[in-house]
Amino acid sequence: MSADSTAAPVAEIAAVNLKDSVEEALFSKRVLIRSIIGRPDGGEGLAGQIVRVGGWVKTGREQGKGKFAFLELNDGSCPANLQVMVEDTVASIGELVATGTCVHVEGELKLPPEGVKQKIELRVLKVLDVGNVDPAKYPLPKTRLTLEFLRDYVHLRPRTNTISAVARIRNSLAYATHTFFQKHGFLYIHTPIITTSDCEGAGEMFQVTTLISDAEKLEKELTKNPPPSEAEVEVARLVVKEKGNAVAQLKSAKASKEEISAAVAELTKAKENVSKLEERFKLKPGIPRKDGKIDYAQDFFARQAFLTVSGQLQVETFACALSSVYTFGPTFRAEHSHTSRHLAEFWMVEPEIAFADIEDDMNCAEAYVKFLCQWLLDNCLDDMEFMVKTFDKGAIDRLRMVASKDFVRISYTEAVAILEEASKERQFENKVEWGIDLASEHERYLTEVKFKSPVIVYNYPKGIKAFYMKLNADNKTVAAMDVLVPKVGELIGGSQREERYEVIKERILEMGLPLEPYEWYLDLRRYGTVKHSGFGLGFERMILFATGIDNIRDVIPFPRYPGRADL
Repeated sequence: MSADSTAAPVAEIAAVNLKDSVEEALFSKRVLIRSIIGRPDGGEGLAGQIVRVGGWVKTGREQGKGKFAFLELNDGSCPANLQVMVEDTVASIGELVATGTCVHVEGELKLPPEGVKQKIELRVLKVLDVGNVDPAKYPLPKTRLTLEFLRDYVHLRPRTNTISAVARIRNSLAYATHTFFQKHGFLYIHTPIITTSDCEGAGEMFQVTTLISDAEKLEKELTKNPPPSEAEVEVARLVVKEKGNAVAQLKSAKASKEEISAAVAELTKAKENVSKLEERFKLKPGIPRKDGKIDYAQDFFARQAFLTVSGQLQVETFACALSSVYTFGPTFRAEHSHTSRHLAEFWMVEPEIAFADIEDDMNCAEAYVKFLCQWLLDNCLDDMEFMVKTFDKGAIDRLRMVASKDFVRISYTEAVAILEEASKERQFENKVEWGIDLASEHERYLTEVKFKSPVIVYNYPKGIKAFYMKLNADNKTVAAMDVLVPKVGELIGGSQREERYEVIKERILEMGLPLEPYEWYLDLRRYGTVKHSGFGLGFERMILFATGIDNIRDVIPFPRYPGRADL
């Protein structure tokens, strides 16, 4: 018998096993809806299987004069719903049909009648659990709701088709991020959320302090137990003096050891009392001050502290020891902006690479963005199809274009020249001239009109970039680069870092920043300095780019912006 003839039955058996079985989730007593209807055959091959599923009712309708009901059930594992049929002999139909109801049921997978869109449905044999909903009070009816409306129900909006799809896309991009960097030998470093350094030098940082709460506690305590007066403190001091004299007299009179010990104990007690009174006498309501300024030495960290705007500076310490590293976490900016592109809390992906110049940095950024786009096409196509249908017809085509095209690379000077030429024929809101920070309209012109491709702009004027970026030989520009993409403009900002001690020290001073908070950062240049580069990708901007959704508040689970911090 040939090898081929023996292989065929094995393959057939494997195919049958794969086709005719579905396993419950390892840590919950249910089969994921995705594992049923996400199969190539839409679940047809599972007909006859007895399974348990759980989810929330998207829509429910009674039929046959209340004899049975059809439920569209979704558990969040995929955008599609599983049709579930329940008869009134199994459960009270009225309890199950309301939108938002949670059900956990056991039933048999059946082939539906011909001519319907479903490939498989579940006939319920047993209702295991029900989480009821009062339709009159449930704030998310099955009618189409605006994303703006849903921001008022941030705790319930994950049940909607859009926010659940965004959550899966966000999860997939996060997984892809770790996959990309781990695959290329990067180490994941957890950088601090609380920092004493301002990475951007912009000063728009949230301050972390206990001075206000401490002052409020002190004020309440002093109201309840007022501090001693100066006279009371003086009386206590006199008591100490008297007790001291008493001890001296006993010693000169050569009193017994017991008498002297007792007198010394009373003196010690009196001194402790004075110490406490003097300490309380010094307490003053309000925030502590010294030389007319707030005394941060009295604060929790004994200095000013903030929520981080970037983990870059800290992750550089590990790049200067472990070579290739990245951080991925929340960052914060106290910018009073109400635009559709700004959040007070947002996530950043920030790799840092030792022995890498600006060219290496651009190569890494391009490869990473392409990887993310291809990952969504390979792993999230059903959710991306929902986005195309609902928000942006060009979303999938945009991903394919970015995943397959080489990014155009131009210097900042070249970009300005292109924009100046374009401004002769079109009106930009922001004036174009060398030295400006490119506005979103400029970035989108380059990507959407001029090149119809992602664009990397490099070598920016030093005056508009941070102190840590490497100064070029022309002394006018720095080795900075931005990755611009259609739809959102800037997606990534990065640079080769300045590794020369004297140069970066001078840049810090030029920016009007104090040297003291950056002494540790300067140490990286004092001791074993190394050429290194890195960049930051705004994670929410990547999701905006991928989905075509317009407002950044709708692509993060719990948006924080001026006036809002729900939950």
